[in-house]
Amino acid sequence: MRKYLHIDLSNHSVKTERLEGEAIVRAGRYHIARTLMDRGAALVEPLSPENPLIFSAGPFAGTNFSNANRLSVGCRSPLTGGIKEANSGGTFGFALGQLEISGFTLDQVANEWVVIYIQKDGAVRFDSAEGYLGRNNFEVAALLHGKYGKKVSLAICGPVGEYQGLLAGISTSDVDLRPSRLAARGGVGAVMGSKKVKAIVVDLNKMPSLHDRKKVMGSVKEYNRLLDEQPAIAVFRDVGTAMMADVQNHQGGLPVRNFSAGQLVDPDVEPMKLGGDFIREQNLARGGQTTHACMPGCTIECSNVYVDESGKEIVSPVEYETLGLMGSNCGLTDPDDLARMNFLANDLGLDTIETGAMMAVLMDAGLAEFGDVEFMRSVFDELKKGTEQGRLWAQGTARVGEHYKVNRVPVIKKQAISAYDPRVVEATGITMMTTAQGADHTAGNLPIMDCSDKSVEEIVAASLEIQTQWAAMDSLGICIFGRSVTSTNVEFIMKAINAAHGTNLKEEFFVQMGQETLDLEWQFNRAAGFTEEDDELPLFFYEEPLAPTNKVARFHSAEVNRCLPH
Repeated sequence: MRKYLHIDLSNHSVKTERLEGEAIVRAGRYHIARTLMDRGAALVEPLSPENPLIFSAGPFAGTNFSNANRLSVGCRSPLTGGIKEANSGGTFGFALGQLEISGFTLDQVANEWVVIYIQKDGAVRFDSAEGYLGRNNFEVAALLHGKYGKKVSLAICGPVGEYQGLLAGISTSDVDLRPSRLAARGGVGAVMGSKKVKAIVVDLNKMPSLHDRKKVMGSVKEYNRLLDEQPAIAVFRDVGTAMMADVQNHQGGLPVRNFSAGQLVDPDVEPMKLGGDFIREQNLARGGQTTHACMPGCTIECSNVYVDESGKEIVSPVEYETLGLMGSNCGLTDPDDLARMNFLANDLGLDTIETGAMMAVLMDAGLAEFGDVEFMRSVFDELKKGTEQGRLWAQGTARVGEHYKVNRVPVIKKQAISAYDPRVVEATGITMMTTAQGADHTAGNLPIMDCSDKSVEEIVAASLEIQTQWAAMDSLGICIFGRSVTSTNVEFIMKAINAAHGTNLKEEFFVQMGQETLDLEWQFNRAAGFTEEDDELPLFFYEEPLAPTNKVARFHSAEVNRCLPH
């Protein structure tokens, strides 16, 4: 048995729904898509009171099942106008699970800014947010922990989200109480701000009740053993996600200076300082942490704590997407510079992909030279203050590019492209074109697949297969970094879920739920008015060869969509 909370902000009422069995399992991304479709949210204004903001945790939430405490946050995106599920690590999903809460929906808008406090006895309290407004996230987190204690998890709307800037994510606590794990993409923080919810505080408690606790604990141990056997997991533990910067620089698919090149340095000539190997060795020498768990119980530990020359923490974590979009894409070459920009983004609660892409467009527009760290710092200052210029920039890459009439604006469905140039990383590019989520690699990433001799039918088929698997994992609250185990041991995962919740789900349930999720998301976007044209890559990807491979995008949305089931 789990609870689901329906919270009406207009009158501070809470309706509790009881969930059992499969209703608990159909969580995360599936639950968001199903709920938004059932409520007709495709036709509501994204920043209106009628747009529900949904928080959902998976069936293993609250346990120590490795990498299975992810949080999904969803709504109609004010950035894209389509469906959005933003995914976060940290302790928030874990805390919900420990209170035996599957999730909650925020409806309407509060009359005054509030902090929602979900207590271990099941009570929900609405406290005044006075004293927290306008403050940066690390200060707000310290103040909240001062009031509510340290045995809580936080979800915070930063100052940019307060004025409904579309760069804003929702910041959640990591295992060390930093508000540095973000449900970042699609402007979900702006929706939280539109509802006048400054923060949500959830008590940590104890492991939730399980149908067969002994079997679940056995599954936890077996899953950890399977992870330990995987070479890919060993690389994640050793280098973290930053290793992908070395891979993409070598392939020529790294975003560099607003996607005008695919390689920051020639790897045969000089080391890649923004790469995982260099960062790991430098961080180790300085006394930083090169392994760090973003979620309780996770044994992959692909996060890190990056420190300066004196051993003082700059930021946690430094990860690939930020290295790519806010680093090489903005012309940075020094990881110290990148780490400091990363902290500023975390402190404001911003999507580093969207923010980095937007900054590079500003540089391309002539507002600064690529690599100008002080300019980047000034952009953060304008965003924090919410000046007229800051509010313009806070609307994201697509709108900023249109305002400054920039030719090279790397977006799909008005969302910034992740750190994989679609001219080289073609399968991920196809995913970013076809997913209803906007340009998002987490919808189905195939970063090293060689597509040079493959047809559009073959690439789309590979993309759809990974999209289906990842939609299922997002629905179960399982991190995609464990995919080498999860995707190849689906029967084992289903048996573990059955032990946890008394269900009788078969292996095929996994793929079926993934397919259903994708279908619901495509239905939502069609209802919202999206057409085939919205799946097209920006023109410059087709017209500008990318050095050093000199590749251009091969496939347009019409021929890609002919290969889709819808």
